[in-house]
Amino acid sequence: MTDSTLTPPDTRPVIAMGELSDYADGPALTDALASGARVTLSWADGAQAHFPLMWLRDNCACEACRHPGTRERLHVPLSPVTAAPEAVLADGNLTLTWPDGHVSAFDAGWLHQRRPGQEPTPIIPPRRPWAADYAPQRVAHADFVGSAAGERAWLEALLRDGLVLLEDGPLADEEVSRLAEHIGPLRPTNFGARFDVRSKPNPNNAAYTAIGLALHTDLPNWRQPPDIQLLYCLENDAEGGESIFADGFAAAEALRQQSPEAFRILSETPIDFRFQDEEQDIGTRAPVLSLDHDGHMLEVRFNNWIRDSLCLPAHEIDAWYDAYRQFWHLLHSPQHQLDFALAPGQMVAFDNRRVLHGRRAFDPNTGRRHLQGTYLDLDMLESRLRVLSRPA
Repeated sequence: MTDSTLTPPDTRPVIAMGELSDYADGPALTDALASGARVTLSWADGAQAHFPLMWLRDNCACEACRHPGTRERLHVPLSPVTAAPEAVLADGNLTLTWPDGHVSAFDAGWLHQRRPGQEPTPIIPPRRPWAADYAPQRVAHADFVGSAAGERAWLEALLRDGLVLLEDGPLADEEVSRLAEHIGPLRPTNFGARFDVRSKPNPNNAAYTAIGLALHTDLPNWRQPPDIQLLYCLENDAEGGESIFADGFAAAEALRQQSPEAFRILSETPIDFRFQDEEQDIGTRAPVLSLDHDGHMLEVRFNNWIRDSLCLPAHEIDAWYDAYRQFWHLLHSPQHQLDFALAPGQMVAFDNRRVLHGRRAFDPNTGRRHLQGTYLDLDMLESRLRVLSRPA
């Protein structure tokens, strides 16, 4: 190990690591020791970490190892690193010279963020179940389109709560598309990239009628249902038609506590979902509740209109229906529901794979009701929030 003069964090030069997130204000390195199969690093803030040699070689950011334009990795870690490099500290950063002569330079702040076992500072807010007094966050249209802070507040609320309201928007056709494209490309389905929700003759979906819609998620018949739905209100003069929402994750957790067997059945039993009209026949098989590898809620697929016939062994059918009924009653119980009437110029956005939505029936003879909607991928929301979190 060779140690040059120590450099305060505020004067330490920044080494480009092919990373757009902020790491420039990290502390300077004070010591580096290459020994065996690792390099032990110490920083000015007292932190210390052991980095495997393979990890360091794999993360070299020179132009031969990482494309300077795309920032994509070019190095393929096929050869094991068996001999320790020469470690040199210069201006608080680390330079490694490998036995084959290759030189890798590492920024001290970048390494500090990536210490093995260190949990990164979260940018994406964790999902938060609705409390009994939950009320959706409201963001002004002008703030969303006019400032990074407004857009970030909208994104964080949607990712955290699964639902957010945008208010005081213009009564302009396709405004929902313009707002969505502010985040990313529209997610098209068999109903198009952008759709109109209003009563119309010869409908191919219950949403295009005036009947009440029980709580549901959209398009569970797709292998990958849309993640985020946006509904923008242009007209709402008809009597009735109030929107209804429920936190499907909160209801599922209540089911897990009250009836573990019903929860197990709905999370372990794939069933068929199918949409069919004269031009489309789209179906898939999946459980009503999906969990991640830690047993946490990942997705709700719940839509009674396009739930296909149960193709289960006869001895499993009655138990499945009993579990379904229990979950239905929890979803439609007042403690899990939220309802309000959308006003013209308001847009509601919600996580279609977590939050169920519906509406009360309305009378089309009492006034016009017109909403425009579209879908977005969750990846685009998280991507946009990460971009907004970068240093200006």
